[in-house]
Amino acid sequence: MTKSDPFKGFHNSPAIIRLAVMMYVRFPLSLRNIEDLLHERGIDISYETARYWWNKFGPMFAAEIRRNHVQQMRSYSNWQWHLDEVL
Repeated sequence: MTKSDPFKGFHNSPAIIRLAVMMYVRFPLSLRNIEDLLHERGIDISYETARYWWNKFGPMFAAEIRRNHVQQMRSYSNWQWHLDEVL
């Protein structure tokens, strides 16, 4: 069974959507700042579009990052969960 493309039906490429979402999540920027930064790169979107992308694709990107991190950790031969105790 193949997964459907989550970016199907969007006019912008997945790279642009990923860039906008990652800029918003990674840096302390407002949605209007994201709009301005993308406009300087020649990408015309509204801040509402960036908000919609963040709501729709943010959880998907977070799960992908988590999954990649766990795979990377499991590639080590002595991998195990670590619990740090704080008193």
